[in-house]
Amino acid sequence: MSSSSSDEVDEALEEMVDQVVDNFIDSIIDGQANNPKRRAYIERNRERGHNQLLNDYFKENPTYPPEMFRRRFRMNKTLFLRIVDRLSSEVPYFQQRRNAHGRYGLSALQKCTAATTARLCLENFTNGIIQLFGDEYLRIPNEDDLQRLLDVGEVRGFPGMIGSIDCMHWEWKNCPTAWKGQYTRGSGKPTIVLETVASQDLWIWHLFFGLPGTLNDINVLDRSPVFDDILQGRAPKVKFKVNNHTYRMAYYLTDGIYPNWSTFIQSIPLPQGPKAELFAERQESTGKDVEQAFGVLQSRFSVVKNPALL
Repeated sequence: MSSSSSDEVDEALEEMVDQVVDNFIDSIIDGQANNPKRRAYIERNRERGHNQLLNDYFKENPTYPPEMFRRRFRMNKTLFLRIVDRLSSEVPYFQQRRNAHGRYGLSALQKCTAATTARLCLENFTNGIIQLFGDEYLRIPNEDDLQRLLDVGEVRGFPGMIGSIDCMHWEWKNCPTAWKGQYTRGSGKPTIVLETVASQDLWIWHLFFGLPGTLNDINVLDRSPVFDDILQGRAPKVKFKVNNHTYRMAYYLTDGIYPNWSTFIQSIPLPQGPKAELFAERQESTGKDVEQAFGVLQSRFSVVKNPALL
């Protein structure tokens, strides 16, 4: 056989092989296009989960008593249902909707309950709470609030008092290594400072959070916006009398580290005589309101009691 005929045979074989390979690849592509891979369906029994949740906590005679509900949800049932009702009616994320098959998704009750574990749900839950309840709970005191606080302070022996102020340190477990020196103080662990003003009813009127733990109360006060409304002339007017003297600026009870300003009343370090001893005793006991607020906050919400995982 001549060399020219053998070349023709080789070319014919190559064309045949190429054609077979092309046909095979085309068949695979066409098969995948006609039969796309579907995601596996898992029956989650959302309806049964809703009914179980309803029977466990929310029906007339639930499985778990009210004290168990309060321990697990960190609030009473009436308040939780009020939150669920507002969120489900005004925040789209918490409204129960049908999917493409016409089946209902998770209920508002399930989503609000899951807000303690699911990050996305928690984010929407927090935003919804701020949107719906921020004007009522996340605000400075108005004139009516101030008058009520002044009345309570006068009954407790401190006319002109509107609360007590102090700082607490929240341990930061995942503090970046480069920042640990800035956030670490005597305890050897990095912390974040939380400044708070609280009244006897444990209502928190002021929060200032995020400064490094190496700062003391005075350093935090220098950076705090607690007196911004007074300095900018936006604070409600206050007027009260002590020993026939009229005062137009309220004050907070503090511990000894705070400066001697007219807006702070400290205890007497070494009281001499019955009057001074009585004043020191009353001031120190009344000034515990903010510490009590810290304690209740940490006992109700373990996320504040335990080290921050941010």
